[in-house]
Amino acid sequence: MRELQAALSTASDVAFDQEPPSGEQAAVLVDALRRALSAAQALTEGPGETGCREHPRGAVDPLHGDPEDPLPPGWGRCLLCNDRRRRASTRRRQVR
Repeated sequence: MRELQAALSTASDVAFDQEPPSGEQAAVLVDALRRALSAAQALTEGPGETGCREHPRGAVDPLHGDPEDPLPPGWGRCLLCNDRRRRASTRRRQVR
């Protein structure tokens, strides 16, 4: 959803400027509209393999479902989100 919102915001900024878009601005507008369309199409396909709203097509954490090295409670299948959690917990331990 964030990608869709960001792309639409960029497209809106270019499209509603006082002056018609120049060649470079028109290219930015086209790129933003393509990204918005792609993000909107991804929403219609439903959540991907990760089940993550932010990274539906992201990689699945290889530790998900591992009985020998389980993930902490509440962690999902998304490797990107879990990696962010790991880095955040490491930083918290270093600050203390």
